[in-house]
Amino acid sequence: MMQKYLKAFYLIIFTACLILNSTGCQIAPLMGTPVVSEGLKDGVYEGEYRKGINKAVVKVTITDSRIAEIELVKHNASWIGKKANETIPRKIVEHQSTRVDAVSGATNSSRVIMNAVHKAVEKAYK
Repeated sequence: MMQKYLKAFYLIIFTACLILNSTGCQIAPLMGTPVVSEGLKDGVYEGEYRKGINKAVVKVTITDSRIAEIELVKHNASWIGKKANETIPRKIVEHQSTRVDAVSGATNSSRVIMNAVHKAVEKAYK
């Protein structure tokens, strides 16, 4: 009887590992670039990006053809990924680029936030 439960337990662990390996450990590609102020329209734009289990939703405020503020509306990430929540938006505003250095240990979360901001900024050019 115990062997039956042990086999079921191992099967569950194996399945969980397969799922995490195929979805949770994927690194988001870098989409970001320096922001070109020509053609940027002032306003508030929303962007969203998801890779694996990480997802970010942002609101980006464009003022005087520059990124003035980034609000991280939602960020699904592990506890370590949350380290990127304040740092990445601040760096993007400082450097006026959606491609900045990632937070150590939170690379995927950093990239997911950068890509969400990039998608929002793309809307400001339309």
